[in-house]
Amino acid sequence: MFDLPALEKAASLVHSVLPPTPQIAWPLLAERTGCEIFVKHENHTPTGAFKVRGGLVYVDGLMHGERPKGLVSATRGNHGQSLAFAGRRAGLAITIVVPQGNSIEKNAAIRAFGAELVESGRDFDEARQTAAEIAETRGFVLVPPFHADLVRGVATYALELLRAVPDLDAIYVPIGLGSGICGLIKTRDLLGLKTEIIGIVSTEADCYAQSFEQGRVVTTQTATTFADGMACRVPMPEALEIIRQGATRIVRVSDAEIKAAICAYHADTHNMTEGAGAAPLAALMQERAKQQGKRIGLILTGANIDRSLYAKMIADAPLIA
Repeated sequence: MFDLPALEKAASLVHSVLPPTPQIAWPLLAERTGCEIFVKHENHTPTGAFKVRGGLVYVDGLMHGERPKGLVSATRGNHGQSLAFAGRRAGLAITIVVPQGNSIEKNAAIRAFGAELVESGRDFDEARQTAAEIAETRGFVLVPPFHADLVRGVATYALELLRAVPDLDAIYVPIGLGSGICGLIKTRDLLGLKTEIIGIVSTEADCYAQSFEQGRVVTTQTATTFADGMACRVPMPEALEIIRQGATRIVRVSDAEIKAAICAYHADTHNMTEGAGAAPLAALMQERAKQQGKRIGLILTGANIDRSLYAKMIADAPLIA
């Protein structure tokens, strides 16, 4: 997919726009889990999520060829913000398709970054169909949810983390359509490290876990988790192959466990996290007995969660979790 010089080139491009995000060892999280934890804070990017890295690298690659008429893609939020952010910098027309009933605040952010927003379909996979129709009608480039340049871009967070803390025993990372975990696996391998990569899915959207376990693409009828960054019904075959070769296991976490992890992040670090961003901590809390005393990385992939939902979770949480 890419080699180390290509990844370093992507990192130079990304760092020309945004600084590296920190990886912070939080003592209260260590007390909570019995591990030495390093949180990779992708909630500290200009779009509040790791996806911006992939958008920058993908759009830069397009601009080295014939200039596209425009770009269109489907998203539940972070991918759309990424493309809108990168597309505006390149002066491109961007159309983003989101499912009906998508997060109001994510929709507002996509528009604020300069994209036209279209609401269509009951979920991400139906929104993808509308995006393909728009691409055909308008002559736009249809940006896929998984592409080598998107993976290379988001892999720059992994390069930062693994060079700063190369002796991690394991890293927990959520799985949406797979770019984040695939970038992490590829970077780990390029650096010759032995760190275990543990993927996280929702119990309500576990197509990647089923596919990982059965060794083939398995789709689900629904993806009903509130953690929309993991609300996937149809795995990407190329992502699944990388995950099957490079991940140690995939852990399922419930919405209740994710909400508890969101509250733990708030209590222990005063960082806000979206559902997918908190899922790695939820999985570690589930597996804390087997990880006692180890050095663990948690990818806090983003903080884009609606204020009303976040406020209710924090308000309902006990003062001491």
